[in-house]
Amino acid sequence: MALSSTVVVVSYRPGDWLVSCLESALVQADEVIVVDNGSPGEEASDIARRLGARPVRATTNLGFAGGVNLGLRHARGEFVGLLNDDATAAPGWLASAARLLADTSVAAVTPKVLLSGEYAEVVLADEPWFAPRDARPLGRKITSATVGTAEILDGLVGAGIHDLEQESSGGAVRRWRWTAGDRPFYVPLAGAEAGDEVRVDGEPVPLGPRVRLLNHAGSYLRGHGVAGEYGLGAPDDGRFDQPAERFGFSGTAPVFRAEIFRQIGTFAAPFFAYNEDTDWCLRARLAGRRIAYDPAASVDHRLSSTSGGVQDAFVRFLAQRNSLLCLVRNAPGDVARAHLRRRVMEGPGDGVRRAVLQKLPWALSSRIAMRRSWTQRPRPVWDAWADHDLTWDTTPASAGYRGGGG
Repeated sequence: MALSSTVVVVSYRPGDWLVSCLESALVQADEVIVVDNGSPGEEASDIARRLGARPVRATTNLGFAGGVNLGLRHARGEFVGLLNDDATAAPGWLASAARLLADTSVAAVTPKVLLSGEYAEVVLADEPWFAPRDARPLGRKITSATVGTAEILDGLVGAGIHDLEQESSGGAVRRWRWTAGDRPFYVPLAGAEAGDEVRVDGEPVPLGPRVRLLNHAGSYLRGHGVAGEYGLGAPDDGRFDQPAERFGFSGTAPVFRAEIFRQIGTFAAPFFAYNEDTDWCLRARLAGRRIAYDPAASVDHRLSSTSGGVQDAFVRFLAQRNSLLCLVRNAPGDVARAHLRRRVMEGPGDGVRRAVLQKLPWALSSRIAMRRSWTQRPRPVWDAWADHDLTWDTTPASAGYRGGGG
C-alpha cells in the first residue's frame, strides 16, 4: 500500500508563482499545506483555499524555518516534501524520492533543481589573468549587459561571471561584474523577443546554444559553515544525470520520511531564514544519516522571487549570523572557536557581532542537548564534507557533453 504524502509550502509575499507551485504539488500529494506566513490580507490563505490546499495561518512572519516547523506540526503524511512557493515540481518528484527513502539510512532526498526559463550561452575570447591579491581568473569588467532594451547584468549566471560588485561615490552607485576569461556564462532570455540582440557594454556578442541551467544538484559545505549549490549555472545537458550522495540539500524541494523529524528534530527556528537547511543536514550527518541527490526528479525555481536575494541587507545579515551559529552547533570545537574569534571579535559589522553574541548561549546549550542523537563526532563529518565537491564540469554546452557524470 502506498504511503501518504504531504507537501508544505511556506508563503510570505505570494506572487503569481504560488499558483503554479500549488498546482504542481496538488496532483502529487495527498495533502498540500500552505503556511501563510503573515501575508498581507491573508492572500496566501485565499490562494490556497481557492486551489484546494489547506491553509495554516501564522499571524506574524515566522521566517522560513519557523514556517516550515508550523507546517510540519499539521502534516499528516508519512512522506513530507518541502516546496518553495516560487518553485514548480515536475511529475514524479515525490514518488521518485519515496523510492530512495525506502533506505532508512537516507535522511532526505533532493531533486535536480533547474533555474526557470531558457538561457543563451556566451563565451568571450578573453585570456584569463589574475589581479594582485585576487585568486579569481579575470577577463573583463562589465557594467552593462542587455537583451534588447532590458538590463540583465544581475541575471547573468555561470562559471564565466563573478558576483556583482558595487561602490558609492558622490551619491552615485557604480555596479559591475568581472568575467572569468574564456569560461562560459549564460544570459536569461525570459521576455526576450525574436531579433533581440545581446550586448555587453553596448557591443553585440555572439550567442551559443539555448539551454536550461542548474540551480543545484544538492549542496556542498564550505569550511566557514555556509553551503553552496552544487552545479549552479551549469547546463542541464546530461552532466548531472547520475544519482549521487551530496553533503546536503537546499530548502527548495527536499523530501523526507516524517519520522526523521522525530529523530533529528525540525529546523532551527531561531535562524529565521538562511542556513537552517545546512544546520539540519549537519545534524542528520552527525546522527549517521545520508543525503541523496535524485536526478530522476526535477523542480523549476524562480530564484529569489520572494527574499530579495543576496543584495538585500537583511538577507546578508541573516546569512552571516546563521553561518556562525551553525558552526557553534555542529562543527568541531576548534573550527567553531576559530571562526568566532575572527568574525565576531574582528568583524563583520551590520549588527552581526551583537546578534551572534545574543544567541550564543542558545547555540551552545542546543549543541549539548543534540549530542544525545550523535552517532558520529563532528571531526570526521567535517573532514569528509567541508570544502569537498566544490567544483563540477563547466565546459561550454556548445562543446557538447561527452559523459562522465556530474
